[in-house]
Amino acid sequence: LSPGAKMGFFTFIKVMMILFNLAIFLSGGTLLGVGIWVKVDGQSFVDIFGVLSSSVLQVVNVSYVLIVIGAILLVIGFLGCCGAQKESKCLLMMFFSVVLIIFIAEVAVAVVALVYTSLAESLLSAVVTPVLKEKYGEDETFTTIWNTTMTKVHCCGLNNYTDFNDSVWYEKHESYPPQCCGLINSTEICNVTLAAQRNVTGCFGQILEEIRTNAGVAGGVAAGIAALEIAAMAVSMYLYCRLDEK
Repeated sequence: LSPGAKMGFFTFIKVMMILFNLAIFLSGGTLLGVGIWVKVDGQSFVDIFGVLSSSVLQVVNVSYVLIVIGAILLVIGFLGCCGAQKESKCLLMMFFSVVLIIFIAEVAVAVVALVYTSLAESLLSAVVTPVLKEKYGEDETFTTIWNTTMTKVHCCGLNNYTDFNDSVWYEKHESYPPQCCGLINSTEICNVTLAAQRNVTGCFGQILEEIRTNAGVAGGVAAGIAALEIAAMAVSMYLYCRLDEK
């Protein structure tokens, strides 16, 4: 290619890099704003968007997930956009490094989830179960989301009714949530005998089954995200190397 063609291609890649990362930056800002909204007024968020029973986000605090993802996207978008606009090798290398770290982390999580499924389940249970014991029946938004999930998915807790042993809910009511006994519209008390007899399955198993059912879609989305990350790293490194030639 002639020097003019090379410069034209460099400019095209630079503009695309700016636009791409501007979109990432705006998306991050949007997610961050929604996360703050959910944290401040989660009940109205649930009322507007309704049941999210097929989502893994039901077993974690949605607001913190959105805030963390939004903040990460803001940083990535800022580094990529400013690095390309100012033609800064430092910012471009920081952008490459951040995306590379995220990519490696995603691969590591995927490997653990696929190869060490039981370990992943144990880790999730160790993290979520204590939160469920402490916040269910105490935090209104958290309780509403879990009640919606357990009612619609016909499940109980993360693993089963024993997740509520020694919980805030059990201490207050001396019984398990009615969903753990399949008592949605009943005044009957869900005690340990009835809960053990009904043996309602945990929500984690139901969510895993939902994921397996939609494994193709989930895999396609994951592959698409990975491809975008690899493309972003390649473009940033191209711009980084071309700056030495300018």
